[in-house]
Amino acid sequence: MEMIKKTALVLGFLFLSVKGFSQVTDTIPKTIKDSINIPKRTVAYAADKWAIVRPLNVEFTHSAPYNFTSERGNTPLPEGKVESFTQARVSANFNFIKRKTWLLGATLNYRYTTTETNMTDPFTANPTTLDEDFHYLSSAVNFSYFSTLFKKMTIYSSSIIVDGSDQHFERVRGLISGVMVLKANRKTKMMVGLVVNIDPSAQTLVVPIFTYEHKFNNGLIADVTLPRSIYLRKYVFSNAGRVSLGSELDRTSFYLYNIDGTSQRYEYRQLDITSGLVYEHAVGDFVVTAKTGIKLTPSGRLFRKEDNFNDAVFETSPDPTFYFNIGVSFNPFTFLKKNK
Repeated sequence: MEMIKKTALVLGFLFLSVKGFSQVTDTIPKTIKDSINIPKRTVAYAADKWAIVRPLNVEFTHSAPYNFTSERGNTPLPEGKVESFTQARVSANFNFIKRKTWLLGATLNYRYTTTETNMTDPFTANPTTLDEDFHYLSSAVNFSYFSTLFKKMTIYSSSIIVDGSDQHFERVRGLISGVMVLKANRKTKMMVGLVVNIDPSAQTLVVPIFTYEHKFNNGLIADVTLPRSIYLRKYVFSNAGRVSLGSELDRTSFYLYNIDGTSQRYEYRQLDITSGLVYEHAVGDFVVTAKTGIKLTPSGRLFRKEDNFNDAVFETSPDPTFYFNIGVSFNPFTFLKKNK
């Protein structure tokens, strides 16, 4: 279970900065100078995979009620129940400058979380009902540089990220990454890399990356981005739709205030592994997405803002639950155009 928690944490950090580590092209020239379209094709490739890196994405998620166990320190608390857990997310990506060998852009993200939870207050040990709304905002400036290393295309990226709530600005973090493309042809793409977290609250500072995509003769596509996601995909309806079966990880994070009678600020962070079915349908430059399946949350922790995720004052272990997600994203690089 501890290994699952660590993997989940890594996935959550990478998901927040997916543009910083997953940009690759679907056809790699011998040198960067052989093509002036590397940045454009890189963005198109990433946008085809994940809605969160598209120019605009709006989505809504709802989870069925579920029970959870919790503890403060080493002291177990009575079982609680989340009666309602709903989220709405809006994200946008802008590329300000595109050159032959580098790309400069920005990411904006807003997530609204509303929850109704029957639980034991970890500070007073009294039964309570938490019925609140939380607003999480983050923005990032992203820089990517395209070069070659050992005659292999390599993308170096860095991001400066700021986040907070509707009440306060909270943190400044950084990410530095490097990804090398080992193979890229019409059927198979493979790359490896590392990402470094510059964040005192991060549990893992250095994370290895492995991405593999292979198109089988029967039309199925294996799409693996470790430790981010694993999918088996299939284009349908004359390539206007795409069905995927597999798992991916998401992260929920928000800040809490005045919960212990002091001015201390806290952050709650949980990692969710969602497994099930995904259907995407392209309508012009828009993609409508529907997801459903089982959500597994290996870890949810409340910790002081200045502390590390490992220094939790309160930890939850939720039961698996059913979830569904619907979304609409704007993507001028839709797979409908790409696969005709």
